[in-house]
Formats: sequence, C-alpha cells, structure tokens
Amino acid sequence: MNLAYPVLWGLLATVAMTAVLQASQGFGWSRLSLPLLVGTFLTGRRDRAVVWGYLLYVIGGWLFAFLYFLLFDSIGIRTWWLGALAGLVHGLFLLVCALPLLPFVHPRMASEYHGVTARRQLEPPGFMAMNYGYGTPLMTLLAQTVYGAVLGAFAQLAG
Repeated sequence: MNLAYPVLWGLLATVAMTAVLQASQGFGWSRLSLPLLVGTFLTGRRDRAVVWGYLLYVIGGWLFAFLYFLLFDSIGIRTWWLGALAGLVHGLFLLVCALPLLPFVHPRMASEYHGVTARRQLEPPGFMAMNYGYGTPLMTLLAQTVYGAVLGAFAQLAG
C-alpha cells in the first residue's frame, strides 16, 4: 500500500463526510457536531473547541483511512461498495456503541443519569444519538457510508 493514498484520500473522504454532517446541521436534520464533541475534550471554550475538534477530526479521518486500506488489502477487494459497507458498519458502531458511552468519559458532557452542571453542559447523545435530533442516525450513517465509499472508490482506482 502506498502511504500517500490513505493520507490524500483519507483527507478527501473526511471532507466529504464532514460536508454531509454539516449539511445535515444546516438543514436542521441533526444537531450533532462531532468536531465540537471531540474538541470539548480539550477545552470548555466552544469557539476554540470547534477548531481543535476539526483538527483532531481530520487526524482521526486519516487514522481510519489507514484501517480501511488495511481492510481492503487484507481481503483483496477494493471497491466503492465494500468501502460503503465498511462505512455503514462503522457508523452503526459509532451510533450504537461509541456515542452512548461518551458521557462516561467526556469531561464536559452530562449523562442520562446525572443532569447538566456548571462543568458538564453538553447534552448526552442517547441511544443512536437521537437526543441530537431524530434525523441524526440516518445522517450519521449516510456520512459514514459516504466516507467509506469515497475511500473504496479511490482504492479501486489505485488498483
């Protein structure tokens, strides 16, 4: 595997995924901002948290791109549909497992059991992140599927 592929295409896939997530916020389909959630791990200042969050989000996109390319190489199939399927599974894991656990590790997030405090002001995502809007699960799955499909398509072109 050429290391330039996951670096370049991981960035492009992350931009595509972020565009879907930002559009879903702009149209009012979801209130979920993964960069804000990630950034508030580092700082309580929301303006700075978004900047830090996007930086860490891009780094995370690169790291996951390497995992996706390892998946493609390990099974010997490089197609957009395999990437889309991997993205869908990744999105389901995010919604069902990772986000509901976030209140237990996030220093600024309230939990389902304990309400908002002066320090913990972020709303917990809840099951499938539906506390951030009923369209959030669908838009998150769409964004993750787009991420995987972009990586798979570029891996297919690289052949």
